[in-house]
Amino acid sequence: MAEYGAFILEIRMVVDMNIKELLVIGDSDLLIHQVQREWSTKNVKILPYLQCVKELCKKFTKIEFKNVPRIQNEFVDALATLSSMIQHPDKNYIDTIEVDIRDQHAYCFHVNKELDGKPWSHDIKKFLAT
Repeated sequence: MAEYGAFILEIRMVVDMNIKELLVIGDSDLLIHQVQREWSTKNVKILPYLQCVKELCKKFTKIEFKNVPRIQNEFVDALATLSSMIQHPDKNYIDTIEVDIRDQHAYCFHVNKELDGKPWSHDIKKFLAT
């Protein structure tokens, strides 16, 4: 349900941007195959989500779906989880999330330079050596 919720928010955003042709790349076999009507569902909790997605898909002149393995798409999984946690009084509005892709891990940006000019690990190495 979290993946459907995230997908619905994303599709609504695209519809609001007046985009008419869309390529959807996702890592959820279930969602993609259900939306393409290749798989069906009897889960009553998912049916309203699926119906909403199908209605939104009608707003495009062309919409295609491509599945990528989850192992190759951890970023999308994280965004789906994040979007399921966002609550806003107006259900049709979502705050913009700005994502920067960096070439280093986040903890590298939080290491302050030492005042003595030595690397941050100097004191640790010195401690371990003694």
